[in-house]
Amino acid sequence: MKVLKAQRELKIPDGVEVTLKARKITVKGPRGTLTRDFTHLPRIDLFHDKENQQIVATMYFSAKKRLACLRTVCSHIDNLFNGTIKGFRYKMRAVYAHFPFNVNIAPAGDRVEIRNFLGEKRTRVCNMLDGVKVTRDDSVKDCIILEANDIDCVSKSAALIHMACLVKNKDIRKFLDGFYVSEKGIIGEV
Repeated sequence: MKVLKAQRELKIPDGVEVTLKARKITVKGPRGTLTRDFTHLPRIDLFHDKENQQIVATMYFSAKKRLACLRTVCSHIDNLFNGTIKGFRYKMRAVYAHFPFNVNIAPAGDRVEIRNFLGEKRTRVCNMLDGVKVTRDDSVKDCIILEANDIDCVSKSAALIHMACLVKNKDIRKFLDGFYVSEKGIIGEV
């Protein structure tokens, strides 16, 4: 059954400028500018209500599966607001049973090198995506911190580090070595 009209309102926080044109949204805040394109989603209307300082997302004559896009779009826009105001932080921990592997971070914080993983000689190099800075956590051993404004870039960079340390040709229930995300969230809350 199709729903005649579904609508969600999203409040724009203070200190954020929003530009909305043809389902392309640009959010400018104290930490920078982020852009997102929603032109691939059919039947969704985005309207910038400047009087009430909110964004109204509306869908007409949509079935249940297509209505799921409405909340997804609002979540993406909310992540844009949080990224431009506070930013996102992921913490990753190194886990090893026998061979302790070394993690070297480039001085610019845009590259991670992993050495001696499972005793292998090969050096694994992970280049971070644009805007992601990597630092070492001094309070916890074998922990690194990834920070950026865009949640997609932070999570994809964490996935690149995790995938570089996957164990091949062994029983993964026994060989649990690798890099794992231990915490994730907004800067200041994590």
